Amino acid sequence: MQSAVGIWNFMKIAEVQTTRKWILGGSIAISVLMFAVTNSSLERGIGVDKLIEWAGIFAIVVCIAGRTWCSLYIGGRKIEQFVTVGPYSVVRNPLYVFSIIGTAGAGAQHGSWVVALVLGLLVLALFYAVTLQEERLLAERYGAAFAAYKASVPRLLPNPGLWRDNPTLTIMPPKVLRTFADAMFFLLAIPLSDALEHFQQIGVLPVLFRLP
Repeated sequence: MQSAVGIWNFMKIAEVQTTRKWILGGSIAISVLMFAVTNSSLERGIGVDKLIEWAGIFAIVVCIAGRTWCSLYIGGRKIEQFVTVGPYSVVRNPLYVFSIIGTAGAGAQHGSWVVALVLGLLVLALFYAVTLQEERLLAERYGAAFAAYKASVPRLLPNPGLWRDNPTLTIMPPKVLRTFADAMFFLLAIPLSDALEHFQQIGVLPVLFRLP
């Protein structure tokens, strides 16, 4: 019976992970579309657009470092362990929080704070839906322990005052390196934005909207 339950939980987790991958893929597609047909209404080169872009790069770096940090705690443990320490002690879904930050940072490479905000809010809404799926699975698997955790730790808005940690930590390097490599994908927004802007300038792509 225990084996059957384990297989069922693995299948449900795989389903949630597939949903998460579709969300990230859809977000990338929407980002490319927005980059392709919009441009910043801010005059290029005056400094404001560059400030937005550099703020976005900082957000992407935070995302990469944050997701890698989270993987030190959760990498390879999602199925068999219920992680509640480190970043998971201050927010229930820190990987998603950092992904939202990274998505907003990627949007900022367009030189538009509106694009950054829209993409960040879009991914926030989509990940919120995913967390509801995950929470149902965790409630089934961990019962009262997860109920207590859910009642005390916020879903997506970190509360640093809740921080707690273990004196030692078992790290799985392959999982950490994979998460780091996946997070580096956010950096592609920088050359992508430059390439699409170039195509707009030479008339290959139309500019349908200019956003601040």
